[in-house]
Amino acid sequence: MDFDDFDHHTPIEGTTLFDGKMAMKGYALNKMCYSFNGAEARQAYLDDPEGYMESFGLSDEQKQACRDKNVLAMIAAGGNIYYLAKFAGIFKLSVQDVGAQQTGMTVEAFKQKLVDQGK
Repeated sequence: MDFDDFDHHTPIEGTTLFDGKMAMKGYALNKMCYSFNGAEARQAYLDDPEGYMESFGLSDEQKQACRDKNVLAMIAAGGNIYYLAKFAGIFKLSVQDVGAQQTGMTVEAFKQKLVDQGK
């Protein structure tokens, strides 16, 4: 099988495709997360998360995903993982924390899976 044999339009089960439609859906969320490049913005969010989300015009779905610190829900709400990493950093969520969310595993089980795959 080579690259030309691959069906480019079949989604991978459990994967949210980030395409133009999702980019438009997630614009406000991604714009807010991009703002977290600045320490003042991170502090402003921590001081008043509801007001900060409102100032960027987040949808109810996006706000709830942020309240829950649920990266998968943020992706489903149009979030781009590269911008969401800035959000995760505010709450000291590691790559392993996010990976555990994405796989439905505990952080400890996810870390062990990585160790086992490295053997």
